[in-house]
Amino acid sequence: MKILKLLPNFLTILRIVLSLFLLFLLLNTHTYFSFLTPFHINIISSLVFLFAALTDLLDGYIARNYKAKSRFGEIFDPLADKILILSAFLGLVHLDRVNAWVPFVILGREFFISGLRVLAANEKKDIPVNALGKYKTVSQVVAIGALLANLTYSYVLVAIAVFLTLYSGIDYTIKYYKS
Repeated sequence: MKILKLLPNFLTILRIVLSLFLLFLLLNTHTYFSFLTPFHINIISSLVFLFAALTDLLDGYIARNYKAKSRFGEIFDPLADKILILSAFLGLVHLDRVNAWVPFVILGREFFISGLRVLAANEKKDIPVNALGKYKTVSQVVAIGALLANLTYSYVLVAIAVFLTLYSGIDYTIKYYKS
């Protein structure tokens, strides 16, 4: 049972390591990984990303259902999520599969909402994560997966992810001012 208590934190750390490996892979496709074809890079990067994204689902499930929540997890789980999303988008910018403004919009929203949460905490306000925030995350994961697999209409999924990113940011801002 002690292992179950530590497993969510291990999965969070693993997600960070996988994120950094994914970024390294995408940034070095023509150097260290030049022996791989673009098709193989697409498959490997998609699988690494998918596995890393699944660790987020798994660590949350274990933490909630086996009373394995920790202060470490509260801090590092959302950070690991942001590292995964931004690592993937930065690698995809390097490969010219997405415009550079996309990760900047996402990063800007994340910094803004994090700052808003700090203000809310200082004012003893609570802005809980809502369904819109979850949809935003899912849309980002799906868009990244499509971009990594180099699917034809990935840009549509990126547009949806950017829209939900901005919309959820506006929603959190409104909730902050109403609370």
